[in-house]
Amino acid sequence: MIGASREALAAGRQNLEALTDSTSVDAARTAEELAAVTVLLDREVSLRRVLTDPSRSGQDKAQLVASLLTGQVSGETVDLVSGLVRSRWSGGRDLVDACEELAAYAEIIAAEKAGALDDVEDELFRFGRIVSGSHELRAALTEPKAGKAAKAELITKLLGGRANPATVRLVISLVTNPRGRSLEQGLESYSKLAAARRGRVVALVTSSVPLSDSQRERLSGALGRLYGRAVHLNIDVDPEVVGGVRVQIGDEIIDGTVSSRLEGARQALEG
Repeated sequence: MIGASREALAAGRQNLEALTDSTSVDAARTAEELAAVTVLLDREVSLRRVLTDPSRSGQDKAQLVASLLTGQVSGETVDLVSGLVRSRWSGGRDLVDACEELAAYAEIIAAEKAGALDDVEDELFRFGRIVSGSHELRAALTEPKAGKAAKAELITKLLGGRANPATVRLVISLVTNPRGRSLEQGLESYSKLAAARRGRVVALVTSSVPLSDSQRERLSGALGRLYGRAVHLNIDVDPEVVGGVRVQIGDEIIDGTVSSRLEGARQALEG
């Protein structure tokens, strides 16, 4: 998002955080309701055009939201969406994207409140690795002709009872309403939201062997000093790296593996 949409999303996130600070608010329920609003806005093109029309007053758009959603979702969710439509948006799709992101963020907050955010982060990462390694599973979860109910049932069979309920709900939401995203992109976006909630960054670490707890701690500390923020490590074991570790944070890569140095030497010889 750019310009007005980015500012509107930031305001929406602040409103969600303030709302869920209250112990009386069920963040998981808020996530479910925001996901339902996302589906509605994604389907109803004319409605989202009206709700992002800069010629209409914010109050008029908020009243329309209230008339549509009151009685269908909680008052807190009505207030959140009303706040979103009062803001200015660069495009109608941005409003849908914002609702979707806030739904996922509410799920992250719910996991944090339950003391399960670390588990959810790790489960999402591991699930992403499983999908990447299984062409059949990825095809089953991304096949356009497969029904949403069938995909949700498959995820429930795979993760139900083995993963935190928040993880299951997030993955089901992703595979049933991908909205143009790949599975990998969706899971990465969830990881970034969880990191943002904790005020830290995520590093994908690839090594030839599993890292010990002390090695993880030293690496996390070194990266934290380098980036000036706490760093969460997602560890991927790949024997092909030969030795050392490869660290990716966003678009930046720190590659200290033997395989990369051998490849560099090969290219130098061929050059």
